[in-house]
Amino acid sequence: MKRIGAHVSASGGVENSPLNAQAIGAKAFALFTKNQRQWHAAPLTEQSIQAFKKNCQETGYKTEHILPHDSYLINLGHPETEGLNKSRDSFLDEMQRCEQLGLTLLNFHPGSGLGVLTEDETMDRIAESINMALDKTRTVTAVIENTSGQGSHVGYKFEHLAYIIDKVKDKSRIGVCLDTCHTFTAGYDLRSREACDNTFKEFDNIVGFKYLRGVHFNDSKPELGSRVDRHAPIGKGVLGIEAFRYIVNDDHFEEVPLILETPESDLWADEIKMLYGLIVNK
Repeated sequence: MKRIGAHVSASGGVENSPLNAQAIGAKAFALFTKNQRQWHAAPLTEQSIQAFKKNCQETGYKTEHILPHDSYLINLGHPETEGLNKSRDSFLDEMQRCEQLGLTLLNFHPGSGLGVLTEDETMDRIAESINMALDKTRTVTAVIENTSGQGSHVGYKFEHLAYIIDKVKDKSRIGVCLDTCHTFTAGYDLRSREACDNTFKEFDNIVGFKYLRGVHFNDSKPELGSRVDRHAPIGKGVLGIEAFRYIVNDDHFEEVPLILETPESDLWADEIKMLYGLIVNK
């Protein structure tokens, strides 16, 4: 089954997120387990943890179909000791919050050397950061999201993802989330079936579908290879519909959370219906 959903609000408590997902017809969802634009957050209460688990069970969401995202402030490749340590501490806290909630995935942006470190130095630092977090947790898989390559962010090449994975000690707890907008604006064409064939074959050869743990569904405002990250609603950008038609009909994406991050949340229910409508019965 294809698990299409969206990054829903957890306002009022994480326990509300599965209810918000169910309300839009989602079969998977993403959430922030704390405010994504603040370093610190109050610990999760036992009441909130138990309510989240209960609501997930009652709405039928399994942990492998829930893709929490960490704070946008975290930079695991930060060139300065203070910024790096702050990011590492926050990342570990995010991993531990996922463990408390019984979640098994944590999606994150790899990071940036901020123009100070080389790409290889940045990726070495990111891999070290991941290893440190995995050493202090037991059940959560770190899921690297590919980037558009805006600024000095790494992760815009499939080779970057493979480089980081190679340096992670526990291969059973490292994965990848592919963002359609990021993939496209990083220079990988997805505008036709042939283009998708070529791009995903390249991904499989360099990284491997065995590491795929999620996909972010976003159309793109910028053009192919622009290295600019700006999402558009499905079918309202320059990427077009074929990438989404391809993914929802390809066996590599079975049971993987396919998460809308498009900018108009009031369209999510309609976008989910439209995406399911692209599936061809075999």
